[in-house]
Amino acid sequence: MTFSMPPESFRTLRPEPAARTSRGWDVALTIVLLVLLPLLALAASYAGVLLAFASNACGSTTCNTGLMNIGFWTAVISPWVVLVIGVIVAIVRLVRRRRLAFWVPLVTVVAVVAVWFVAAALVGAGVSAS
Repeated sequence: MTFSMPPESFRTLRPEPAARTSRGWDVALTIVLLVLLPLLALAASYAGVLLAFASNACGSTTCNTGLMNIGFWTAVISPWVVLVIGVIVAIVRLVRRRRLAFWVPLVTVVAVVAVWFVAAALVGAGVSAS
């Protein structure tokens, strides 16, 4: 197959690279949500500490203290782990500029709440294991 143009001219026919545009509303909303996320993690950890009072129900019955401890420490530590993962993913998406990032903190909020409820269920299962 032959071409009418020499190969040197193909270099000038390259499409121009697309300019990276950042969406100001996405950056602003993501930053606001990322600033609010530690408050949620703190509240979830505090609520996790309050799960220790579930052991008051173990006065006359035997409880599975191992399961209760796993649930307690999961409720205390996991909000911070989920927070760090969410912040890292949001920052990476913001740096790449072509991708929306505002949804990452929202998913992080849902994940923190879901993990806390799983941990509370573990504590509850430990209390009712008589």
